[in-house]
Amino acid sequence: MPQAISLREKLRGIDKHWTPGIVAALNDYHVKLVKIQGEFTWHSHAETDELFLVLHGKMTILLHDGEVSLADGDLYVVPKGVEHKPVAENECHVLLLEPAGTLNTGDTPGEFTVEQPLWI
Repeated sequence: MPQAISLREKLRGIDKHWTPGIVAALNDYHVKLVKIQGEFTWHSHAETDELFLVLHGKMTILLHDGEVSLADGDLYVVPKGVEHKPVAENECHVLLLEPAGTLNTGDTPGEFTVEQPLWI
């Protein structure tokens, strides 16, 4: 039986910052949820754009030529190849949309890298 996906419920199951979980697939894309706080690493995705949609909280996406501030209901698409660094002073809940198999740290693997995001 078809059933709606409760993003609130799925977010309750995430207990570690910067660890995205997959909640749905759309064609060759994954819809992911992540809780963020603090600073991520500078990185880029050479082959794809990356959509950030803030569900709760505030975050900033640092770019080398400026920054984009996002709050509840705001979204921003980082163009492919653009180096960026997500930052959130307080916990922020974010929906990501990107091609399946996209590494969260892009071209800069490190401590935040999640090789195989889990379905939540």
